[in-house]
Amino acid sequence: MAKELKNRSALNPATRIATAARPYAEHGAVNPAVYRASTITYPDVATLHTRNQDYTYGRKGTPTSRAFETAVAELEGGHDCKAAPSGLAAITAALLSFLKAGDHLLMVDTVYWPARQLCDTLIKGLGIETTYYDPLIGGGIKSLMRPNTRVVYCESPGSQTMEVQDVPAIAAAAHGHGAIVILDNTWGAGHYFKAFAMGCDVSIQAATKYIVGHSDAMLGTVTCNEATWGQFKEAYETMGLFAGPDDMYLALRGLRTLDVRLERHMRSAIAVAEWLRGRPEVETVLHPALSNAPGHSLWKRDFTGSCGLFSVVLKPTAENAVAAMLDGLELFSMGYSWGGFESLVIPFKPHRTATTWTGGAPCLRLHIGLEHPDDLIADLHSGFRRMAAST
Repeated sequence: MAKELKNRSALNPATRIATAARPYAEHGAVNPAVYRASTITYPDVATLHTRNQDYTYGRKGTPTSRAFETAVAELEGGHDCKAAPSGLAAITAALLSFLKAGDHLLMVDTVYWPARQLCDTLIKGLGIETTYYDPLIGGGIKSLMRPNTRVVYCESPGSQTMEVQDVPAIAAAAHGHGAIVILDNTWGAGHYFKAFAMGCDVSIQAATKYIVGHSDAMLGTVTCNEATWGQFKEAYETMGLFAGPDDMYLALRGLRTLDVRLERHMRSAIAVAEWLRGRPEVETVLHPALSNAPGHSLWKRDFTGSCGLFSVVLKPTAENAVAAMLDGLELFSMGYSWGGFESLVIPFKPHRTATTWTGGAPCLRLHIGLEHPDDLIADLHSGFRRMAAST
């Protein structure tokens, strides 16, 4: 077993990421082993009845799952963590753990679309009411709180139009009314935004994105503070959730390089975003790390970095011209994900029910991968030439 480091809290975040879960590695190996287990045996009847051993059944946890989950909990600064088969599964597990029939949920209007669909179908069918709210409401969310409001859900920034929420103000208002705060922390990856220090009770990530980092595994994480952990853990286990061991191994391996990858994503994305700011075809660049961009002041106050995901609003342009731009891109692929090593772009139309999008159209969401930014800029430059030729 590898030596556990003393006084881990004194280490820099990059060091803690690189050395997390060391005690789970055995026989001198650097990485923990992959345990593919269903049945766990017991040495005697007494232990079988009391289940007084570290591992009791494959679905209840293995050294592989505990290595990954403890590493993510340390990354996030939470009490403990559970892995789910996808980001959406993590969202579903968290909401169903803290909501029941007759409860009220406050959901940010810019939420990830599948989570909105979850609220409008399954959650609604269980007798739980959802109210969507303006992501920029801040402490004003107290006006929407009801006696039966149990959860306030945030996503900051919004994964399409990049609204940065005043999470501490929202958390203070929610806690004042006895509700808990759940945050989708995928953009900050648990590294550049410390959800629990900002007042959140539960932090969710689509670990598929930056933690895995290589577009080859589906995974979600739910990290809780101590007050919410027991209720979530019981519900998670009751629902029979568990993530595959190979996916968790890939995620733990990806976690080791999270610090250096995020730094490269950040620097390259800012370079591309600044270039796009100077393009005549672009109306607005929605990247909160850019000075004078929407949400920049809150980003600067609460975040320690940014990632590769941002959006742009083009000046009015025909759809066929935008298609000509995108169809001919060589380095940017089109796909509904982000956080991997590859650059992606998708056109999108913001979906709102509580607010109205007035930022213009057409909109593009870009994820800047690990390619050299000069090559990505050249690819986009050629795309704008095709767009102009098709207008």
